[in-house]
Amino acid sequence: MRETRILLIRHAETATPNVFHGAESDVGLSPWGERQAALLGDRLKPEGAAALYCSAMRRAIATAGPVGVACGLTPQVLDGLHERRIGPLSGQTREAGWEVYGESKRRWMAGDLEFTHEGGESFAAIARRVLPILDEIRRRNEGRTAIVIAHGVVIRVALLSLLAGRTPADFDGVAIDFASINDLAWDGSAWTARSLNEVVAPSPARPVA
Repeated sequence: MRETRILLIRHAETATPNVFHGAESDVGLSPWGERQAALLGDRLKPEGAAALYCSAMRRAIATAGPVGVACGLTPQVLDGLHERRIGPLSGQTREAGWEVYGESKRRWMAGDLEFTHEGGESFAAIARRVLPILDEIRRRNEGRTAIVIAHGVVIRVALLSLLAGRTPADFDGVAIDFASINDLAWDGSAWTARSLNEVVAPSPARPVA
């Protein structure tokens, strides 16, 4: 049986990359992000993907557009793939909001997966929302390759939940750069990573989350 692959990709660089953007912040791409999206399309075309999915957020749709053109695929928008809800943290600068964000990370890495700040979404809540969607994508594309364009925290939660040998304690050890590819393979019983955080075109701005 042919393996099933999901290419789980973070959207390209946002217009304000040094600001926290949760589900509440529907920001578009920077000029460099638009270039990254085009380069992603070039990189993904040879993969022969059968389907392309993205969240309903502008930054994901804007990334999926050039990828779809290059790969001959129409993006299928899935609302449930949106970024983590972060409430009042959304729109704050990295410096202003890092303590609040960092506390959630510390608690998750210690195993308190239901913890979150007021108005935010916990690790466990993200997993409950996103993992069934990825499982449905896997079932729809058995033996084929699917591209999924989502968001940084969402991808981290998925990787730490799906891959053997990874746990929430590894949260800080998993980099998810803008326009990066995480190549996951399903052999019929378990997920493995063929590669993680393959950066197509490095961004001058480091990702916030």
